[in-house]
Amino acid sequence: MSSKMNRKDFLRLSALGLTSLIAPWQVSAASVPTSAKSKKTEINDKINIGFIGLGQQAIHLMAGFITIPEVRIVAGCDVYDIKRDRFKNRVNKYYAAQGIKNKLDMYIHYEELLARKDIDAVVIATPDHQHAIMAIAACRAGKDVYLEKPLTFTIYEGQQLVKAVRENTRILQVGSMQRSMDEFVHAANIVREGALGKISLMKAHVGEGPKPYNLPRQEVPKGLDWDLWLGPLDTKWYYNHELNPLLDADGRDECWGAWRWYQGMGGGYTTDWGAHMFDIGQWAIGKDGSGPVEILPPSASPYDCLTFRYDNGIEMTQQKFDGGKLGIKIIGENGWIQVCRGEFLASSPEFMPKKVDEKAVYETNVPHYQIFIDCIRSRRDPNVPVEVGHSSCTVCTLGNIAYELDRPLQWNPIVQKFVDDAEATKRLHYDYRKPYTLD
Repeated sequence: MSSKMNRKDFLRLSALGLTSLIAPWQVSAASVPTSAKSKKTEINDKINIGFIGLGQQAIHLMAGFITIPEVRIVAGCDVYDIKRDRFKNRVNKYYAAQGIKNKLDMYIHYEELLARKDIDAVVIATPDHQHAIMAIAACRAGKDVYLEKPLTFTIYEGQQLVKAVRENTRILQVGSMQRSMDEFVHAANIVREGALGKISLMKAHVGEGPKPYNLPRQEVPKGLDWDLWLGPLDTKWYYNHELNPLLDADGRDECWGAWRWYQGMGGGYTTDWGAHMFDIGQWAIGKDGSGPVEILPPSASPYDCLTFRYDNGIEMTQQKFDGGKLGIKIIGENGWIQVCRGEFLASSPEFMPKKVDEKAVYETNVPHYQIFIDCIRSRRDPNVPVEVGHSSCTVCTLGNIAYELDRPLQWNPIVQKFVDDAEATKRLHYDYRKPYTLD
């Protein structure tokens, strides 16, 4: 396949406002080489997808993928039987209502799902500490991957996942759906086209970092394999139902899995919402695939909050701004823009989208899920490839390391190493529980 952009790809990117924002790796190597396992090229071929991790987010993702005509969801995997049963019932109910014959198999062990040669791609929506191991295994098994954000739990894991995607010529789409939302695409375009002039400060409101684990120990329920849930984590992390929530009367998770809020299991709001809003900030200022050079905890910041400094003089902070919503405010010499989900505000009408209703509600022309499916066929990188997911995840993790050490950190984003800082370097990864390994 030619690496040149064809008309269909151009129109797809144009609809998202991305033709002027193509990343360097898309310019030089936009096509992912076709391997013997990449054979979904005929329009009538169905793309068979398996889901790994069947919690609340997976149910949301399933509802999006299942409506794509060329997709068939043929497998699901989870370590908790109530999550497997819910997923199976909902998928089967949908296909039955559509009059579509579809065989759905369920698994406890993701390795069994990956071993199936008829599965073309996987959607991974597990807790963050399982992302790297599963996604790397999927790449080596010849599967394309839709991976929820944040990309990985550690920076080292992200580095290894980038290698796995490229060495195995896989398509990987990160679940950073804001990159496919019109308000955020417009925000990135306004900044990168120079309308705001020189950027000085970006205020990203994402929330605080993780906290010590303090939930009470509870008995592991029947039907949940807690050892498999832990995966590479130490067995010192004991079970509480909030980590893997039960279902309410309507079949919904009682809450978002609380593992994300605790040190050692998740990155708090820094990685949960930072993977959205810090991501938009880096995208807007052209730092995809790169990152900050200095990270300041609140105690060392002139803004009294987590602060990232870039080599171009721009600073990005974690702090609230007018309105109090999760989002990002970008300030330049010519004015400012402020973008949250479903809302776009600006210091001047000239920065606003040309068409906007009173509620400022937007719909993207090409859904994030559809972009992934289109890229499986075209073998071209999606709008959030693995390198973007890694650099966005890295800035979040750097923030948490600065919180933990409570001192300024110097970072080289080119070689992805701390500058003369052995203590910080130890936090690029952690020791996996045996026999888990990335090798």
